[in-house]
Amino acid sequence: MSLPLFIYPDWPAPKNIKAYVSTRIGGFSQPPFNSLNVAKHVNDDELIVDKNRDLLPNHENITWLIQTHSTNCVNLDLPQPTNIEADASFSRNKNQVCGVMTADCLPLLLCDIKGEVVAAVHAGWRGLAAGIIENSIAAMKVNPADIMAWLGPAISQGNFEVGEDVKEAFLQYPQAFISSHASGKYLLDLYLIAKQKLANYGIDKVYGGNFCTYRQSDLFFSHRRATHELDSTDKMPVTTGRMVSAVYIE
Repeated sequence: MSLPLFIYPDWPAPKNIKAYVSTRIGGFSQPPFNSLNVAKHVNDDELIVDKNRDLLPNHENITWLIQTHSTNCVNLDLPQPTNIEADASFSRNKNQVCGVMTADCLPLLLCDIKGEVVAAVHAGWRGLAAGIIENSIAAMKVNPADIMAWLGPAISQGNFEVGEDVKEAFLQYPQAFISSHASGKYLLDLYLIAKQKLANYGIDKVYGGNFCTYRQSDLFFSHRRATHELDSTDKMPVTTGRMVSAVYIE
């Protein structure tokens, strides 16, 4: 059975809402970026990355963000600089694609039940702790009860070992941690924290969250997996490709 180039969210979004996540399948990049890498900041050949991006649905209308694990959510319906430093975006305009790149961090797609506004959020643990989800929901200016969310491919709890510093950043979510075999280490559930934050905001229409970028190596890039695959004596920098999670109004 052939592997999919794209994953389409299984959520009851209005018919005019289009969304997808690219996989690592079907592109032109060579190892270690094989093959559908859409990121230019990982030292892949930029001309090849452009060819990969051209394979994406509605690629000509994607606004690519410079992601810095911030809490910044930008309005793509307003004039923006060429290089936008942000970790989320939203739009009410037709065909304006909101997208975020990930390779273990959690991509979160949002839309309202009327199909009038969409948002894409890059939620790694730093962004989750600092409030990227809350900032993005507030920016949409929609009753939270009218928002639905889809949790895209991220690293699963069983493969995401973190230290005391991360646990201290989420003291209000002790249920998201289980002890690891290593002393002072814990396994973090990004999906659980995101779901709880959405629930705290009054959003109960939540879907997805059943992927693992680390374990599903045939489908997804994973920075953590790339780190583990390097030999301890290897002096090469850890690098891998990125997927994009995108949503727009048709």
